[in-house]
Amino acid sequence: MSEIPARHLDLSGASNFRDLGGYPTRDGRTVRWRQVFRSNHLGHLTEPDIAVVRGLGVRSALDFRGVTERTEAPCVMAEITVHSLPVEPTVVAALRAIAASGRPPSKADAVEVMRDSYRGYVQDNTPRYRALFAHLLEDRAPLVIHCTAGKDRTGFACALILHALGVPGDDIADDYLLTNQFYKRDPSASTELPDDVKQVLGAVQPAFLHAAFEAIDADYGNLDGYFRDGIGLGQAERKALEGRYLRA
Repeated sequence: MSEIPARHLDLSGASNFRDLGGYPTRDGRTVRWRQVFRSNHLGHLTEPDIAVVRGLGVRSALDFRGVTERTEAPCVMAEITVHSLPVEPTVVAALRAIAASGRPPSKADAVEVMRDSYRGYVQDNTPRYRALFAHLLEDRAPLVIHCTAGKDRTGFACALILHALGVPGDDIADDYLLTNQFYKRDPSASTELPDDVKQVLGAVQPAFLHAAFEAIDADYGNLDGYFRDGIGLGQAERKALEGRYLRA
């Protein structure tokens, strides 16, 4: 029996670098290992990290970071082609606006601001996710999908990919929540925010992802409608995606 690859790769400069492979689909197939990775940004990789990522054969990075985020921490691996799919961050600005109104933001504020950001992935940024799937169908794998933390913009992207491939919802939820096990938040980020707010920002919750799928239902009727009309995945594209990233 062949050894199952490690899902999480323990890199010093990228705390949330994980493989999307190995999940079973409803029709009995399996997502291919070592084709699609998800991560936080690739701007702090160490030399040993670079050797690991190079050994994986990663060719492309699909980067959801905004303009300033990309400028502050560009990918350190010149051989990786970076495709920018900018989804500008909104969470910290929204919390600062609450603070500017005269009261400190609460934990409940942070949860709702996070949920609103996920709604925005659907309502304001669907063209970026449409471009993601175009790259999945055109670029040669292995590839890595990331934002700054690799948990929210990336988490929604990976949930969409696994749904499109036919992975059951419970496995998708489990993959999404692995961030809480592996992501290490930068302690210097947003230091003016209350500690309980920073704890919300440094983790993921099912309610966040649910907000995105509620927006999908509201705007597109259901997930199939979103894939067809928002993402541009018809039956032919779904079959092509499955052919690339699933095995019998």
